Amino acid sequence: MQTVLITGGAGFIGANFIPYFLENNRDLKVVNLDLLTYAGDLSNLKEVENHSRYHFVKGNICDRNLIEVLFKKFNFIGVIHFAAESHVDNSIKYPDAFVKTNVFGTFNILDVAKNHWMKSPNVFKENFEDSRFHHISTDEVYGTLGEQGTFTEETSYAPNSPYSASKASSDFMVRSYFHTYGLNVVTTNCSNNYGPKQHTEKLIPTIIRKAVLGENIPIYGDGKNIRDWLYVLDHCKGIDVVFKKGKPGETYNIGGKNERNNLYIANKICAILDAIHPKEKSYKEQINFVEDRPGHDFRYAIDAAKLENELGWKADENFESGILKTIEWYLSKYK
Repeated sequence: MQTVLITGGAGFIGANFIPYFLENNRDLKVVNLDLLTYAGDLSNLKEVENHSRYHFVKGNICDRNLIEVLFKKFNFIGVIHFAAESHVDNSIKYPDAFVKTNVFGTFNILDVAKNHWMKSPNVFKENFEDSRFHHISTDEVYGTLGEQGTFTEETSYAPNSPYSASKASSDFMVRSYFHTYGLNVVTTNCSNNYGPKQHTEKLIPTIIRKAVLGENIPIYGDGKNIRDWLYVLDHCKGIDVVFKKGKPGETYNIGGKNERNNLYIANKICAILDAIHPKEKSYKEQINFVEDRPGHDFRYAIDAAKLENELGWKADENFESGILKTIEWYLSKYK
C-alpha cells in the first residue's frame, strides 16, 4: 500500500483533513509529520490515533536529515504540505520564525521530494511517475481588496504582512520546482477557514471563548474588515479533489462565497449563543473594540470558479449553517 506524507497534520486544517482523507482514500496510508508547536494538538486526532493506515512522527520540516530518512523509510508517493507558521500577529512580532519555517521548510520538503522521485529534470523514476507535491497556501498572498472585486488565480501577489510574504515566497518556490525541474506540483490558496479544532487565539474561537467566559470580546478597529469564510470540511474536500485531479503546475483558489465583516461575525455568534446558551444579559454587551492590527488588510474575497468548473468542487456549507456547527462544537469543548 502506498503512503502519503502530510506535514502539519496536527494543526487546525490538517487535523480535520486527515480523518477525511483516510476515510475517502482507503488505498493509501498517511504519515503525519508535525513539530507540535503551540498550533499543533494531537488531541484533535484522537479518532485516528490507532488507525491502521495512520502513523505520527514528531519532527521539524527544517530538519533535512529527518525528511530524507522518512522518504527512504516510507517511500512516499505524495506530499500534502500544510506545515506553516500562520498566525499574522505572531509574524509581526517574530518574522524570522515565519521565514525559516514557511520558506526554508517548504524548500526542504520540495527538494527532498524532487530528489526521491526524479532522475533528472522532467524525468521521473520508475513507480513515481504520478507522485505529486500539493502545497497549501492562503489568499493573503494577494494582498487586500477594496469594496469590489475578488481574487482569482491570475491576481498579482501583493503580500502585506511577514506571514503573507513568507507564504508568497513558498508559493514561488513551489512554482519554480515545476518550471525548472518538472516536479508535479499543485497549489491551493484558500480563504479564511473556520470550524472545529481551530486554535483558540483565532477570531471565531476567541469570540466564542470570551463570550462563554464572560470576558470582553475584542474586535480590531471598527470591525469592518471583511473576510471570505470557508468551513474547514469544505476546504478539506477541495484539497482532496485537487490532490487527485488537479493539473500539474496549476493553482486553484478555494473560497466559501461567504463574505462577512468581523463585527457581523461577533454579533452573529452572540445572537446564536443568546438562543442556545442564554444568560441574564445578551452576549453582545461583551463586544469591545481594540486598537487595530498594523497592516490589517481590509477585505479578502475569493473567486473559486476555476475549481468549481474544472474539478467539480463546491462548498456545502454557508456561513450560517457552518457557524452553528462550530459554536456547538466549542460549547461541548468548553463545558
